[in-house]
Amino acid sequence: MKTIDGKLFAEMIITGANNLSQNADYVDSLNVFPVPDGDTGTNMNLSITSGAKETEEHIEKHIGNVGIAFSKGLLMGARGNSGVILSQLFRGFSKYIEQEEEIDAKKFAKAFKAGVKTAYKAVMKPVEGTILTVAREASEGAMKIAEETDDCIAIMEEVVRAGNASLQRTPDLLPVLKEVGVVDSGGQGLMYVYEGFLSVMKGEAIAAPVARKVDDDFINDDHDFGDVVKTEDIVPGFCTEFMVRFKPGMKAFNEDDFRNDMAEFGDSLLVISDDEIVKTHVHSETPGEALTYGSQYGEIIKIKVENMREQHREVLRKRGLRQEQTAKVEKAIITISMGDGITDLFKSIGATHVISGGQTMNPSTEDIVKIIEQSGCKEAIVLPNNKNIIMAAEQAAQVTEIPVKVVPSKTIPQGLSAMLSYNPEADVEENAQNMTAALANVKSGSVTYAVRDTSIDGIDIKKGAFMGINEGKITVSDNDQQKVCIELLKSLIDEDSEIVTIIKGADAKDEDVSAIESFLAEHYEEVEIEVQDGKQPIYSFMFSVE
Repeated sequence: MKTIDGKLFAEMIITGANNLSQNADYVDSLNVFPVPDGDTGTNMNLSITSGAKETEEHIEKHIGNVGIAFSKGLLMGARGNSGVILSQLFRGFSKYIEQEEEIDAKKFAKAFKAGVKTAYKAVMKPVEGTILTVAREASEGAMKIAEETDDCIAIMEEVVRAGNASLQRTPDLLPVLKEVGVVDSGGQGLMYVYEGFLSVMKGEAIAAPVARKVDDDFINDDHDFGDVVKTEDIVPGFCTEFMVRFKPGMKAFNEDDFRNDMAEFGDSLLVISDDEIVKTHVHSETPGEALTYGSQYGEIIKIKVENMREQHREVLRKRGLRQEQTAKVEKAIITISMGDGITDLFKSIGATHVISGGQTMNPSTEDIVKIIEQSGCKEAIVLPNNKNIIMAAEQAAQVTEIPVKVVPSKTIPQGLSAMLSYNPEADVEENAQNMTAALANVKSGSVTYAVRDTSIDGIDIKKGAFMGINEGKITVSDNDQQKVCIELLKSLIDEDSEIVTIIKGADAKDEDVSAIESFLAEHYEEVEIEVQDGKQPIYSFMFSVE
C-alpha cells in the first residue's frame, strides 16, 4: 500500500475506536490502584468515540480534512489525563497531514512522530513507562522502517510491533506497575487503537476480546447528568440492563453478532459474556424490544430498566435548578464536584458554577468549555479538584477566547481551600496565583474500598477491604473502617495542624463519624473539628487537615 487517503483513514479511525471500545473494560482493569473508579479505558473510549463520531460526519478523500475533524472531536471529547494525551497525539498527527490529499509511507511515519512531539509538550512533567513512552517508541520504529520501505502497511506493522514491545517494558520503567503485575493502562488503550488501524489496512477482522468470566451483578450505572443537560436532551431515555443464561436449542450466541444487533437498540452499549451468561447494558428508547431480542438466546435471569429522564427531573427538583438556566456572571468560578453536599458547600463559599464529575465520571474538555461559554463571563477560574481532570481543564482554557486560569487542585479539600482565597475585587491572574498558593495549606485524605486483591508499597490489600489514601498514596488497609480512618488521620495530623474537616460520604455511618470525632477530641485537643455532609459516592470519608 503506497498511500493512505481520507476515506481509508476514516475507516481506520472508526475501527480503532471500536477496538478500544470492545476492550475498554480490560484497560480499566489495568489501573494500578484497586479503587472502584479505574477509568483509563472508560476515559479513552469516550474520548476517541467523540473523535470517531466527528470523523463519520466528515468522510472524504482529503486525508487532511478528515484529520482535522478527528482531531476536533477528540480534543473536545477528551476526558481524563489518558484521554487528553490521546487527543494531543492525534492533534499533532493531524496537524502534520492537514494540507495533504493523501500521504505516503514516509509522511505516515512522520505524522506519528509529530503526534508524539505535541503530546510530550502538553504534559508538564512527562513520565516514562506510560502511554507517552509507548507512543514515542512506536513512532521511532516507524521512522526507522520508513527508511527502508515505501509500504504504508509495513509502517503500521512496525508501529504495532514496536508499540507492543514498549508496552511490555513499561513495568521496568515504573516500579509500581511491576509490583502490581500490570502494563501501563494508557499504553494498552493506545495499542488497541493502533491494532484497529492495522486491521483495516490489511483487510483483516479484529479479533474478539479475550473471554472473561461474567459475574452476576448489574453495572449499576450512576447517571450523573451534571448541570448542563436538559431533560428532553436525554435520548435514548431508558437505562436497560439484563442478563441471559444460555439454553440448549435456542439461538446460538456469537458476541460480535449480538453486539452489532444490540447497537441498533441504542447507545452506551456494554456486552460481557462467558460460556454461560451474557450481561448487557444499553441506553435505549425501546427497552422492551431489546429484552425480546435477548430472550432468543435463553432465559432472562435479571432485568433492570431505569427512566433516565425521570431521574434527571428528580435531580433538578432536589437541586432547585431550572433546566434552561445557566447563571450569567462577569467572573466565573467553575469547580468540579462529586456529591450534592460538596456541591452545596462550594456554592456557599462562592463558586458560580459546579460541574458534577470527579472520580466516577471525568468531565470532558467540551463539558467545561460549554459552562464557560454559557456563563457569558469575561474571565474564569477552573478548579478541577482531581488530578485526572487537570489536563482536560487546561485544554478547555486553551480553546476558549476569554482569559481562563486553571488552579491545579487535585482533591476536594484543596479546591475548598483555594475557594476561600478568592478575592472578587482581584483580577483573574492575581486570584489564580493566590488560590494556587493556598493548595499547599491543606492535606487531603480519603477512605474507599478495594475492588481487587493487590499489594502496593508493601501494603497487602484484599478485595472489599477499606483503604486510607494520604495525598494520593495508599497508606493503610483493613476490614475495619474506623481503624483505617484513625490510622489515616494519624498520618495527616502533625503539630502544626489546627483544623480537621470530616466530609461524610453517601455510605458513611453516624456511629463511625462519632467514633472519629471522639478519637480526635481525645488525642488532639488543640485541633478544631468540623463535619460536613458531602454525600459523595465511592469515598465514605474525605479528610481535610489545615
